[in-house]
Amino acid sequence: MATWFITGAARGLGAEIARHALKAGHDVAVGARRVGALPGDLRGERCLPVALDVTDQAQIDRAVAQAVDRFGTIDVLINNAGRVLAGALEEVTDAEAKSLFDVNVFGLINVTRAVLPVMRAVGRGKIVHIGSRAGFEGEPGVGLYSATKFAVAGISEALAAEVAAFGIQSMVVEPGAFRTDLFDASSLSISATRLAAYDGTPAHLVRDGIDAANHAQPGDPVKGAALIVEVTDGEMLPSHLLVGSDAYERLEAKNAMVAKQIAPWRDKALDTAHRD
Repeated sequence: MATWFITGAARGLGAEIARHALKAGHDVAVGARRVGALPGDLRGERCLPVALDVTDQAQIDRAVAQAVDRFGTIDVLINNAGRVLAGALEEVTDAEAKSLFDVNVFGLINVTRAVLPVMRAVGRGKIVHIGSRAGFEGEPGVGLYSATKFAVAGISEALAAEVAAFGIQSMVVEPGAFRTDLFDASSLSISATRLAAYDGTPAHLVRDGIDAANHAQPGDPVKGAALIVEVTDGEMLPSHLLVGSDAYERLEAKNAMVAKQIAPWRDKALDTAHRD
């Protein structure tokens, strides 16, 4: 038995991870901006609802303290809270971009920093960051969202090296498109600016196709969450966990594209080394 702390647990992948963790016999603290929005089955003796807006440091500190007070420690942190912002780069305002980074990046950083002392004190812990296939492939129309998920992958990789000496592991999960509520209004923002110049281009094809894609994605969140819990329950976390056939397809396409485009410049790039 371990104690799990899950952000963004009111619905979607976060709620399903919580259910599978409880089924596996773990204690779970489930965080949500509105505790009343948590499903009824995510309550009880082994499941602690905590009010948690990851952009509010006071709430983060209070939620972590509540979990430790109830269960004694936190063994697994699942950084799941996140949002999507649609719009071409030229359309997105500073305020819109900052709001997205506040949740997807700085919220994740601040929750992780709050939990790390708890894990270091006991000499063990696992931190799982929910990234995206958009974290290894910049996608038009959601470029700022991709930027946040690229940041999550980089943070996770660096963190793994930084905390290994304390018995703590870090993994980034990079799901493909799953049939969650990520494209609902509660999780999706669309830039208030729309530039007609982008009509018919990839940026607006993505922006305008969100409604049709919502709840029609290929991934099953119940199966995806089951895999995440299975891997997290293992002895060693992989540095990256791809979930969904489309995630694997896009990574293979990205790797092939990069290999093809850097190959012609290899010799000249290597020749830039300083010579005495």
